[in-house]
Amino acid sequence: MANKLLRMDNIGIVVESLDNAISFFTELGMILEGRATIEGEWSGRVTGLASQQVEIAMMVTPDGHSRLELSRFLTPPVESDHRNAPVNALGYLRAMFAVEDIDEMVARLSRHGGQLVGEVVQYQDSYRLCYMRGAEGILIGLAEELG
Repeated sequence: MANKLLRMDNIGIVVESLDNAISFFTELGMILEGRATIEGEWSGRVTGLASQQVEIAMMVTPDGHSRLELSRFLTPPVESDHRNAPVNALGYLRAMFAVEDIDEMVARLSRHGGQLVGEVVQYQDSYRLCYMRGAEGILIGLAEELG
């Protein structure tokens, strides 16, 4: 029998301010699961960065199934910045979150510096959707299931 994929453990996002990112994703409803500094020869072998020191925070959704690993590189310095890339930039990432009330969530995140990218739109009778830029320009999607 062939090996099979077990699950997706997390999506990683590199940030400049771990505190700002934690605050934004906490307001979204995620829970800070843990925070640590990762360093040592073994960790550089994984990432290909040789000597590295990275402060990470693991955020988990309330259902416990999905995680974001927020990383702030202390060394080596950040190489490039994709935070304000348009949504159609190659390699660009966004995470989509299911919410109960999209209007209330947009209002809450706006108070924490979130900005609506376009507008909240309705797709058929199924969903209301939008994209927002959060802490540090991180792009997220919000989806409210209708019916």
